[in-house]
Amino acid sequence: MSETRHIVCPHCHTTNRVKVEDLGKAPDCGGCHQPLFAGHPVALDEAAFERHIGRSEVPVLVDFWAPWCGPCRMMAPAFEQAAAQLEPQVRLAKVNTEDEQNLAARFNIRSIPTLALFVGGREVARQPGAMTSPAQITAWVKSHLR
Repeated sequence: MSETRHIVCPHCHTTNRVKVEDLGKAPDCGGCHQPLFAGHPVALDEAAFERHIGRSEVPVLVDFWAPWCGPCRMMAPAFEQAAAQLEPQVRLAKVNTEDEQNLAARFNIRSIPTLALFVGGREVARQPGAMTSPAQITAWVKSHLR
């Protein structure tokens, strides 16, 4: 029997069961029929954050940021490019700390940007400050997933 992973759709936030061997074959959501991985970070509100962190069986890298933050804006293109490189092995997500202040407080976000890597619903690594190249971001993620 094939091994499967639960993957939360970035569009409708439905949990999908996907065979591991099919992850790299551009699987679609069973609910909304949109791609489960599009190579772009997904913007999360509090409810969607809970679904992605709690139900997804792929690691989730979250960028806690704010629109007024210069370093956040500087890092955004590198984070976008890292999504294309890391998916489908890792889901990349963004949480706007201005809009989602409860999440920022819950995770004790004191400076932005802050990257937090979640595996199995738990935070396993955190990096405050901007990383301005996709290579830096992907190397940091991979160093914490070994």
